[in-house]
Order: sequence, then structure tokens, then C-alpha cells
Amino acid sequence: QVQLVESGGGLVQAGGSLRLLCAASGRTRSPYAMGWFRQAPGKEREFVAVTTWSYGVTDYADSVMGRFIISRDVDKSTAYLQMNSLKHDDTAVYYCAEAVNYSTEYKSHEGYKYWGPGTQVPVSS
Repeated sequence: QVQLVESGGGLVQAGGSLRLLCAASGRTRSPYAMGWFRQAPGKEREFVAVTTWSYGVTDYADSVMGRFIISRDVDKSTAYLQMNSLKHDDTAVYYCAEAVNYSTEYKSHEGYKYWGPGTQVPVSS
């Protein structure tokens, strides 16, 4: 059973930066991709970023394009989300997720099999 655990969340001021980490354990094979989602209070969970595992091909939500960078360390089984120029609207619980196989639903929660418990990122005005 694959387990994912996020870390690095915490209070940050608007305009600041944070780096989130997602450590995976229990893997028997490499995933196809790992992604980051977020959910603000009272809102639906939304796609943030994704990276394929083998080649590091990335995609981002329009709302974070140019500000966030997703990356991964294959040897450490860890995915990262570097968040720069944070806005108050970025406030949310951030979740990492793992896709076992390719899916056209990679911008939807339905494309991912495993999820971490989330880490809170409050961004002050």
C-alpha cells in the first residue's frame, strides 16, 4: 500500500514563498505521475500541478502558472511544490496525489489512486 505524507505547510505572508514536500513509501514500482491539488474552505478540490515521474513533464493550473514549480527526486521518492509570489487566494489545504497509470483525467481527482492527508497553507494579506 502506497502512503503519501505532505510537509512544509505553514503561515506565510502574501508575496512570500514556501516549498511543500510529499514523501512516498510502500511503493513496489514507479508511478506514472504525481500531482498537487488544493482545497479552500467551502470550495471543491482543484488541480494545481502535475509531473510525470520518469521524464518530469509538467503542467499547471492557469492560476499558478509562472509562480509555482513542481519537481521530483526519483531517488528519494519525493515530490515538491515550490510556491512563489503567494497570494491570499492561494490559502488552502494542499494535497499530493499519485497516478499509477496515464489518464486523461490528470487534472481531476479521478486520475489519482493515492492521496496524502494534506498540509495547511494559510496566506495572510
